[in-house]
Amino acid sequence: MRLKIRNKTILWPGLVLGFFLLGGLGVLTAAQENLGKGRVSGTVLDESGAPLEGVQIVVQSLRSKTSLDGKSDKKGRFAVAGLGSGMWRITASKDGFTSLSVDQDVSQIAANPPIELTLKKVTGMAAFSSDKDAQKLFDQGNVLLNQDNYDEALTAFEQFLAKYPEIYQVHLNIGTCYLKKGDLDKAEGEFKLVLDKVMAAQGDYKKDAASSVRALSGLGEIAVRKGDFETAKKNFSQALEISPQDQVAAYNVGEIFFSNQQIDEAIKYLELATQIKKDWSKPYLRLGYVYLNKGDFTKSLECFNRFIELDPSSPDVPQVKNIIDTIEKMKK
Repeated sequence: MRLKIRNKTILWPGLVLGFFLLGGLGVLTAAQENLGKGRVSGTVLDESGAPLEGVQIVVQSLRSKTSLDGKSDKKGRFAVAGLGSGMWRITASKDGFTSLSVDQDVSQIAANPPIELTLKKVTGMAAFSSDKDAQKLFDQGNVLLNQDNYDEALTAFEQFLAKYPEIYQVHLNIGTCYLKKGDLDKAEGEFKLVLDKVMAAQGDYKKDAASSVRALSGLGEIAVRKGDFETAKKNFSQALEISPQDQVAAYNVGEIFFSNQQIDEAIKYLELATQIKKDWSKPYLRLGYVYLNKGDFTKSLECFNRFIELDPSSPDVPQVKNIIDTIEKMKK
């Protein structure tokens, strides 16, 4: 290397080492330690054996903090030169794939054997968490479902499922769409599929309690709609055995029974919700209506007043106060 100062050329002492990477110029990212004439090369492939372009290659000395990096070319090839003797760690990484590292003892005298790296594609929740388009599609399906656009929601969920078939939880949303549409047989198939997937993947419903409870609650609601209350109780009871402290599940079961005029069963599960979470106002509001429907005015007043006490700013309070006044007049 030459340095010019005031028209004079001075030879700069020391050795300047070069390095290169096919498909991308290597970059020195740390102090120049343990550099030399050694060279590593290889190929990066996917699981099908196809070459992967643009894979980030980092070569890190295990003796120092020196590292070189670059990317693979269109044929998946890479080569890094300028390495000193000793152990180096070669790491390959690319978005959508799991990273892979191998250690190689680099020689500066003999040729180092080429390395073949096979990267596995990231699947399931790990891939979904970094896939913005898939997240948007899933959210769109939920928005459509909440807007009662069941056919459009189904289309969105099916498109998502085509991309991520291993994310079985989406079948819960599909089952809910069919349930809302009144297609009970298809809904039942979706919820049962979720339970099968949970058992196959986890071996125990409790290891994915959220999915299992939703699926069993869905099956319970289907049974209620079919008038099979024994099967409904069995499914709901199993759901609460999996998640006994799930006040939302207990509340939802109570709501389902109440909407189907199974008053005593509704009371049982709504009372359970209040026991699990004593300061939650919502089940008290529903219990007020349930007891009113049953003709138990004393209990109805008790629950309505408890609701107002817990949530005085609720928009339902004015209507509840009117109901209380009406009940009080009826009791006189």
